[in-house]
Amino acid sequence: MFLRRIFNNVPRYFILYYAMIAFWLGATAMHIPDGYLSPVTCVVMFLIVLPFWVRGVQKLRQKMNAKNVPLIALLAAFSFVIMMFNVPIPGGTTAHAVGGSLIAVILGPEITTIAVSIALLIQALFFGDGGILAYGANCFNMAVVLPYVSYAIYQAIRGKTDVASKRTVIGAAVGGWVGLTVAAFFAGFEFGIQPMLFHTADGTPLYAPYPLSVSIPAMVIAHALVASVVEALITGLVVAYLQRANRPALEMPKQEQFSPEAGGFAKWRVLLVILAVLVVVTPIGLLAPGTAWGEWGTDELSSLGLSFIPSGMAKLSGLWSAPMPDYNLPALGNANLGYVLSAVVGAIVIAIVVWLFTFLLMRGKSKSAGEVSQKS
Repeated sequence: MFLRRIFNNVPRYFILYYAMIAFWLGATAMHIPDGYLSPVTCVVMFLIVLPFWVRGVQKLRQKMNAKNVPLIALLAAFSFVIMMFNVPIPGGTTAHAVGGSLIAVILGPEITTIAVSIALLIQALFFGDGGILAYGANCFNMAVVLPYVSYAIYQAIRGKTDVASKRTVIGAAVGGWVGLTVAAFFAGFEFGIQPMLFHTADGTPLYAPYPLSVSIPAMVIAHALVASVVEALITGLVVAYLQRANRPALEMPKQEQFSPEAGGFAKWRVLLVILAVLVVVTPIGLLAPGTAWGEWGTDELSSLGLSFIPSGMAKLSGLWSAPMPDYNLPALGNANLGYVLSAVVGAIVIAIVVWLFTFLLMRGKSKSAGEVSQKS
């Protein structure tokens, strides 16, 4: 009752604003660069993700309409921008947000897989954030495990209650905590099995050098004790905001087709404003010292005290030369300006790609419907 009075007395825009700030500070992700995973592991991870992409496309064709396309593009762009914010965590490394749990509550896990996968693809191709070979693994962790686990927990706790119930908020919060922690575990597992499976005759690792006993605690503990707790809090706040400002948005995953009123611009203009603000202040992400665990370059591994550079990692680490590596254009002579420009370019490119992708799916859907009507 006390918390309800607080929420009722706080303007709903304040709830969303501070929830998004907390989301930036707390949720974390794992971009795996090329060279950390063997090519065999990369192929296996790609094949694992493939049916989830197929299912996501099927759900897009089934549920979307013209009025919802901007919403999907906006959420994909939001996921990209939020991942540019690095914050320090204990141990001298950094972390960054994804947005997968929140998007899953709004769009469902299947479509979230497509939206986040597109954001990850643009990051890898344009900015070198995440490897080309490791793309399947990154999508599995951030675009499959995170949204699917979060949404499953959310639905299990919410049950058949109305979207306005307290269980909706609790389910979203607990789902965010569990989903993020499980995603961190899988990333740690993928790192940790490399030295066990792929090594030279004398046991020297060929790719990621840290065993399971190091990689899993490093990924899981920081998330479970810090990042996942904060994500649980902010996910609940955002859902509480949507309960008041856009209740149809919380009903979209269960609908056969997305409700046009839930995806209208007027309902999401606050998120668009927040996205624009985040683009402008992205250089804050440069203030955090260190690099996210498992995202170090070969030169950083040496400075961290590793006595050798795995030969497979050295061979694959330079596989792709991104046009704007590390979200920067050295020719500008200003890292802050380069970071903002990267955010603008990335958000626009992702929005355009998502828009074109969904437009083509809708066009194919219309053709199929027309052929059926002609036959009948």
